Amino acid sequence: MPEPVLLVIAHGSRDPRHAATVHALVRQVRARRPGLRVETGFLEFNVPSVSGALESLAADGVRDVVALPLLLTRAFHAKTDIPAVLNAAPARLRIRQAEVLGPSPLLTAALERRLYEAGLCPADKSSTGVVLASAGSTDPEAIAVIAEIAREWRRAGWSAVRPAFASAALPRTEDVVRELRALGCARVAVAPYVLAPGRLPDRIARGSAEADVLADVLGAAPEVARVLLGRYDEAWSPAAVLSAVGA
Repeated sequence: MPEPVLLVIAHGSRDPRHAATVHALVRQVRARRPGLRVETGFLEFNVPSVSGALESLAADGVRDVVALPLLLTRAFHAKTDIPAVLNAAPARLRIRQAEVLGPSPLLTAALERRLYEAGLCPADKSSTGVVLASAGSTDPEAIAVIAEIAREWRRAGWSAVRPAFASAALPRTEDVVRELRALGCARVAVAPYVLAPGRLPDRIARGSAEADVLADVLGAAPEVARVLLGRYDEAWSPAAVLSAVGA
């Protein structure tokens, strides 16, 4: 069976930095897996759209596709929007939807590396409180996942790790920065748990005004590319294919 095409499904944004970051990540993926065809589709604002990308693949004679949501949690887009678009794809395509990227120890490693790139060092851990700042969601499952990532990451030696949300849920980044300061953390760092720049990451940055360190978004970090390829492999493993056939 030929190797399926990997279709990376990004949210899209009016901010040109978003698409540029997505394309940089896709280049990382291609470099790590030469010979794998990797395409990109956006849910809104950018082109090609997901439906347009699927139509182009069908016109090229492609049969098998792994559609991978470029998302960190399973919320509305992963559960509703993306399945709806995939269900409307050309009939000749056999599509398997991969899992979202998070949670993953590799993503936590990428968060930590971004903090070090922003000026921290491993010796700072025990005296630093970290704000794990995500985009936010109305989905309780997604919120619970962020909280669990914060609890797990705290065990890596940080003074404290607390979740914050840029939209749809509380607390906000600035509130958690002040909370960690009040707890007595010698320094406070903000780690954006987001993939690409845009409106909500900018809101996180504004909420970080009183923090000592603001890390960059995850972006085209090599750890993210590794997770992405891992999700692709999981979706097209023999076990996954047999499960889909059995369904």
